[in-house]
Formats: sequence, C-alpha cells, structure tokens
Amino acid sequence: MDSITTGVSSKEQPNVTTILKESTILQMDRSATLRANIKRFYIYIVLVLIVLVFSLMKLDQVTFFERGHFLSPDSIINLLRSAVPILTLSGAFTLLMISGYIDLSVGSAMSLAAVVFAWLILNGFSFLPAFVITLILGAILGSLNGYLVMKLRITPVIATLVTLSLFKGIALLIVPDGSSAIKGSAEKVMPAWINDYARKDVLLGLPWAFWVAVLVILLLVIVQRKTLLGKYATAIGGNRIAADLSGINAVRIVGLLYVMVGFFAALAGMARASYMSLGDPLSGDGMELDCIIAVLLGGTAFSGGEGSVAKTVVGALIIICVTIGLMTVIPAYWQTMAKGGVLVAAVTLNHLLVREKAKA
Repeated sequence: MDSITTGVSSKEQPNVTTILKESTILQMDRSATLRANIKRFYIYIVLVLIVLVFSLMKLDQVTFFERGHFLSPDSIINLLRSAVPILTLSGAFTLLMISGYIDLSVGSAMSLAAVVFAWLILNGFSFLPAFVITLILGAILGSLNGYLVMKLRITPVIATLVTLSLFKGIALLIVPDGSSAIKGSAEKVMPAWINDYARKDVLLGLPWAFWVAVLVILLLVIVQRKTLLGKYATAIGGNRIAADLSGINAVRIVGLLYVMVGFFAALAGMARASYMSLGDPLSGDGMELDCIIAVLLGGTAFSGGEGSVAKTVVGALIIICVTIGLMTVIPAYWQTMAKGGVLVAAVTLNHLLVREKAKA
C-alpha cells in the first residue's frame, strides 16, 4: 500500500526540471516579444525621446519658440510648418527607395520648382496656372531621371548627381544678374498673396500647404499598402530578376516612381517659395540628405525590398525636431556635423535591423 501511495504521489508531484524549462521558455518568449515590439515601434520611441530632451532645455531666448517651450502650441505649429517640404516629398522618395533606386537630385528639383513658381507669379500668372505649370515641370524633371536610369541604364547615383547639377544650374540662370533670388523689385513687386498657400491659417493654425502634405502622405500610404504600384515597387526592390520573370514591367514602374518624386519635389518647392515669398535657387539644398535620413530611420532597406511610408514620416519629423532643436543649442557650423552624425546613426540602425531580419 505504501509503495502504491508513493508511486501515485510521485507522479502527481511536479517535475522540477520541467518547471524550469517552461519558465525559461516563457522568459525567452517574453524577451522575444519585447525585442519585436522595440523593433516595431523604435522610431516612435526615438521621436518621443528627442521631443522630451528638447522640452527640458531653456528656450526662452529663442525667437522661434515664442512661448519658451518646445511643446508650446505656437512652437508645434512652427515645427509643422517647417516640416511641410520634407513631409510632401519623403513619401514618394520612400517608394522609390523601396524599389531599390534613389534620386539625389530632389533638392535641386525642389529649388528649380521654387524659382520657376516665383518667376511665374512675379510675371503676372495667377496662383492656379503657376501651380499647375510648376507641377508639370516637376513631372518632366522626374521623367528625365527615369529615362537616364531605366532607359539608358545609368547608375542611379551617377545619373541623379548629373541632374542635381543640371537643375541647380538652370535655377541659378533664371535668377537675374546681381540677385540672389526671384523676389521682385521696385518695378515688379511680388504680390503679397504668394505666401497665402504656406502661411495663411486655414485649420488649427496651419496653412493649406500642410494639409496638402497630409493628404499626400495618406494617399501614398494607401498606394504602398493597397495598390499594385506599391506591391510591384516592393517586388522590384526585393528581387529585380524575379520581378521581371513574373511579368512586372520594372522600367515602367520605376520610371513612374521617378516622375512621382519629381512631381512632389515641385510641390515641396512651391511650398517653400510660398513660405519665403521668393524663389531661392538654394532653397532645396540638403533636402536629398534629409530624405535619405528620414527613409533610413523609418526602416526602409537601402538596397530596397521593404519599407514604410508611415514610418518615414515619423523619421521626417525627427529630422525637423533635431534640426530646429539644434539651432537652439549649438552654433550653425556645428549643425551640419550633427546632422551627419544622425545620418551615420540612421545607416547603422538600418543595417542592424536588416541584418537581424536576414538572420530570422
């Protein structure tokens, strides 16, 4: 009887080894879940941390922050207004990089569009015709890049570096001798309404340019997630040969993406010209770097095949917060170096995430 009782009780007693194994597995699952959530939401965490850091600084002496705080309503509105060009442009830039291609001429295309838009307004065009003509110009600039890369098969970096110089040169040629920008004179006065698009409050203290940028972002998020264009861009970036064999016309798809980038670069250029009330041939300088940083921060692989327009937008907001925040704490000549440091961090983070996914 004792042996039977002992046998039953020994079976009913929990196995210590089993409990330890189950506990270890549970801890590993929790750790894996935590790592997965950090990888998924890291971009939002970074944005919150940056905002908190700058919020703790004393900004009372900085004109930009009218109420002396990074998170004051006026400061947030100013930040969002400053973010309009990169928000307008970064979504299309993301789709292009997802496809495995890049456009380094976006800053110069934006500058040229700003100059042409201001020139048209100064010479008597009303807003709508000047707006449409400039958008058509942007699409033409994008199609030129697409032709060089996809038809002539020039390496994207080389082709767009060439057009970067070309677009900037044309913008500088349009500006009259002795002037630094298209801004009017005593004989030809720039109309005051030019800045209505990017400065006049229409909703929540924000102008039309901002809400157009929001609409563009929503449209491109839908394009990436719900349309064949987004799926084909991912397929081309993931494996160009497989995409060709499956019947995807890579030349047409990537060419269309280049046109989209040029189109939205022109839209961003007009927002900048409207905000500044002039056409500055240097207004887009550095935009290509900002777009690349935003895209990489958003987790888009530099080699293509994966990415997120929505996360790129968060990356763009990080760039604006860092840029504006650095203006308050360090001299101007240190800001470029600091932005370069952010780029290095973005590339490193992107590389680690891609390598981790490859291992998985």
